[in-house]
Amino acid sequence: MSAVSGRDPAAWAASNRVLQDRQRYDVGYRTHILDDIANGAPDGSLVVLTGPRRTGKTVAILDTAATLCQCPQVDPRQVLYVPCDGMAARDLRRAITLGRALTRSVDTDGPRRRVWLFDEISGIVGWTSALKMARDTSDFGDDTVVATGSRWVTTEDVQGNLLAGRAGSGDGRRIRRLMPMSFRDYVTVTRPALPLPPVVHPSQLDGPKAVADVTALMFSVDEYDLAWQDYLTSGGFPRAVAEHQRDGAVSVAYLRDLLAWLRADVDPDAPTESVPLLLSGLCQRMTSPLSIAGSANQLGYPNRDAFERRIIRLINSHATLRCRQRDEHGGLVVGAQAKLYLTDPILAWIPALLSAGLHAPAFPALSEAVLAVTLARVIDEHDEGRWVADDTIGYVRTGSSNEIDFGPVRIPTPAGATMTTPIESKWVDSGWRGEAKTIEGKFDHGVMATKSILDTDYPVKAIPAPMVACLLG
Repeated sequence: MSAVSGRDPAAWAASNRVLQDRQRYDVGYRTHILDDIANGAPDGSLVVLTGPRRTGKTVAILDTAATLCQCPQVDPRQVLYVPCDGMAARDLRRAITLGRALTRSVDTDGPRRRVWLFDEISGIVGWTSALKMARDTSDFGDDTVVATGSRWVTTEDVQGNLLAGRAGSGDGRRIRRLMPMSFRDYVTVTRPALPLPPVVHPSQLDGPKAVADVTALMFSVDEYDLAWQDYLTSGGFPRAVAEHQRDGAVSVAYLRDLLAWLRADVDPDAPTESVPLLLSGLCQRMTSPLSIAGSANQLGYPNRDAFERRIIRLINSHATLRCRQRDEHGGLVVGAQAKLYLTDPILAWIPALLSAGLHAPAFPALSEAVLAVTLARVIDEHDEGRWVADDTIGYVRTGSSNEIDFGPVRIPTPAGATMTTPIESKWVDSGWRGEAKTIEGKFDHGVMATKSILDTDYPVKAIPAPMVACLLG
């Protein structure tokens, strides 16, 4: 209506409650995950944007809508935002039919593509089939579609129903994940004066360029250490970062908000303490392969299946990341126990801060978990779909039954496939050479991600964990 009456077509953004709420906790962070959609004419792309709740997916698509409304080559009537909470599949089909009918005036000079922004569509059972049917049988098939959701479940055939032949002319990434801020993003918004090394390919983490780049930052090691400890305390959810910067701690109100999300997705009918106890138990076991049967018994679950169901729900909600065992060539070891990492540090703090008597997480475990998530994110960015396929990182066992936290995995480069750099996470500030013998004996090279040691004179390089995270991106 604003466009028809000659008013600013993006004026609605000033009064939008979600965008207003962002202003209360704004540290200047903006995701660029939908920039290609926001800054281009509709091209028929189909993008699925997934990731945990509270990371800003709704904000991202509202920002995209506001930018499109001001784009000269886009009529605002071409942009349709559809909040999908509470919908059923029939409601979704009706919304698509009505949306095109109610905006038919935009087709006066000929058919024009729409841009559909479906928010939290993954809560609709059968949503992929509904979208596929509409794309196969109507003009909706020519429209640009962004579908966001916080849960990834195997019963919805996203790739089979939606993605074949639907890349469009954007940046080509059809499955995108909006996770909490990476450590590199965190440093950018909270410590803009702290110099950052250039990002390197994960296969070149111990290469000459990476070594030269971190060596140039040797006098900033202590600043990186302090920033890393702050990040391990607040995590990367935008509001958590803002509260920690402003008040020195994440508020109880926001912690309860995160817990409410987890309870709804993981264990909605259980007692209040169920999810904190689960998070606490996983946090204490993050650095070792998880025995499902043993952990189920120790944490009070009636059987293995009940415990495993909750683990799968945590993975589907992007709250945990699985790290499977692999061989030295990157192949999966079938039947082996996997490690489980919480995907943001603040999730590990929820039990201790909200439930009396539960343990606070240990910084060495948090440091390893952040490196795991950082590496997995980067692998997925280089090879789309690896995260949701549960095929990113992996630990390796040596002949003497020692473990290397993140062994090499295959990853593409413009010149062909290669292997990532092996990484061992050790929260130490002295005596690192003995710890490096395991990775050196297995792979002859690699990175020891330390607390504050920078020593690149050996085949295995000691680089502080926060610098490793920044090198990865």
